[in-house]
Amino acid sequence: MEEEEAEVYDGVRAQFPLTFGKQSKSQTPLEKIHNTTIRKAPPASAANAEAQSTSFPSLSSSSKAGLDSLRPTPKSSSNPTPSLGPPPPQSIGSNSFVAHGSIGPPQPQAHGVDDEDDGEVMVGPPRPPPGLADDEEDDDVMIGPLRPPEPADSDEEDLLYRIPTSNEIVLGGHSKVVSALAVDHTGSRVLSGSYDYSVRMYDFQGMNSRLQSFRQLEPFEGHQVRNLSWSPSADRFLCVSGSAQAKIYDRDGLTLGEFVKGDMYIRDLKNTKGHISGLTCGEWHPQAKETILTSSEDGSLRIWDVNDFKGQKQVIKPKLARPGRVPVTTCAWDHEGKRIAGGIGDGSIQIWSLKPGWGSRPDVFVEKGHSEDITCLKFSSDGQILLSRSFDCSLKVWDLRKMKEALKVFENLPNNYAQTNIAFSPDEQVFLTGTSFERESKTGGVLCFYNRAKLELVSRVGISPTFSVVCCGWHPKLNQIFATAGDKRQGGTHVLYDPTLSERGALVCVASAPRKKSLDDFEVQPVIHNPHALPLFRDQPSRKRQREKTLKDPLKSHKPELPMTGPGFGGRVGASKGSLLTQYLLKQGGMIKETWMEEDPREAILKYADAAEKDPKYIAPAYAQTQPDPVFAKSDSEDEEK
Repeated sequence: MEEEEAEVYDGVRAQFPLTFGKQSKSQTPLEKIHNTTIRKAPPASAANAEAQSTSFPSLSSSSKAGLDSLRPTPKSSSNPTPSLGPPPPQSIGSNSFVAHGSIGPPQPQAHGVDDEDDGEVMVGPPRPPPGLADDEEDDDVMIGPLRPPEPADSDEEDLLYRIPTSNEIVLGGHSKVVSALAVDHTGSRVLSGSYDYSVRMYDFQGMNSRLQSFRQLEPFEGHQVRNLSWSPSADRFLCVSGSAQAKIYDRDGLTLGEFVKGDMYIRDLKNTKGHISGLTCGEWHPQAKETILTSSEDGSLRIWDVNDFKGQKQVIKPKLARPGRVPVTTCAWDHEGKRIAGGIGDGSIQIWSLKPGWGSRPDVFVEKGHSEDITCLKFSSDGQILLSRSFDCSLKVWDLRKMKEALKVFENLPNNYAQTNIAFSPDEQVFLTGTSFERESKTGGVLCFYNRAKLELVSRVGISPTFSVVCCGWHPKLNQIFATAGDKRQGGTHVLYDPTLSERGALVCVASAPRKKSLDDFEVQPVIHNPHALPLFRDQPSRKRQREKTLKDPLKSHKPELPMTGPGFGGRVGASKGSLLTQYLLKQGGMIKETWMEEDPREAILKYADAAEKDPKYIAPAYAQTQPDPVFAKSDSEDEEK
């Protein structure tokens, strides 16, 4: 029955073209997608020839070989027959592998078999490699199977470090250098802060190949973002800017609160409730999700409780050679949160142990750790090594058990930014830092990798020929390297990965193509009419000559009245001879005439003497009975002379 239905379906389907029906979407293979993000090797120059000779080999070839190995092998026939012998010899040092349907143990790999006996048939076990025969004496007889071949030096380094630098993507969006970086512990969200006063949030799971951020924040207007730090549970993050107040945000970028600012007029910093100057660094406690640490330019470190934004828990004042206020440029927790390290502006490194009854007196004090400001301090997870980075173009490795002198000093590492940091690899066998761009140098921004055990340079990876590398990080779960770079005009976060070594993260968003627009996305733009848009109310097009003529006309240009100047009249300033409009109109019409300013005062009074004598109104009736005749005082010559 099923066979009959299949025949009927095939007969009906043959009547329609092949393009009829729903077609499956063609998917771009992952190999082709990752080929577009492969890093291009920079041209070799005389300046970095020495560095390339001692640097770790690039993993681009190994990743390409790994991708080639994932391709299906071409089949010669539909039913391949398995080979009944050992597979052909394979060269040592290649990272690719080929799937064989072989039966029996694999043949040992040959280092270099001569081509003289190609025509002969090999009978018996293969001859030993020539390299192994030279090491043994001729008289000894080899008993047992062949010893495995020794791997090459490059393969040992490949297996030891496995630095994922074959592919690269850039998370852009900032208009200035990116000075802060934070990746949550799961590796799904990335925070980047910049000198353009903004913080951008990226989500690898919800981001497509356009690599756009899903949210942009501006913590404090006009203040650079200097540090970002996730909480241990990754549900909140700390934002430190150039202002005196740190802010706490939730995972989606909503503000939870900001810490209080101290009183700048109080001299003793222990009596203030918060920082009084701009912050320099801040870091969340590695284990306690309610505690954070901040440092400031006011010369203090403070421990805060995120549940209480109105005051700090502890104030730490560093030890100074002379009294004053020296800024604390950086701070850090150790892996367990039991020690605090602070980099002071005078170049000293101070470490405090959190124990009962501890105070501001440091347990470890290195007076001259660096000659200039310290930009970063980093503890190792085992608590034995401390790394320090400074403006003096150096990176120092310190043994916490003996802090008198540095174990190793790496110099010639240009540093022009106060946020240049250091990061460890997931196994902490390698640590890395970035360098700043200098006009005299031709290398640009570079990531430098160092071996912790041997204390030597392992690799130098160029990030940008014109940008400076500020912050860097190596995520343990993603196995991807993050490096922030930029200059005064633009900035971005470079993500280095290897398709064969890395997981999720950049691999997810690169393979996610942007969604195509459909008919459902079409929106009709509404047409809005307002009265001034109609032709009846629309202004005539302005012309230059007409505009100049209108400006000269005081009535059309609504020229304001000039202030009153000139001689006054009647004790008032102005030529209108009065302040009221009615007075002005009556005077101009001749109905009001004022002549008292031109008359003699004596004559003006005496002209009313006759009228006052005949009809007294005010003073004379009061004295009519008691003093009918006025009596005037006689002038005394003596009084007049006096």
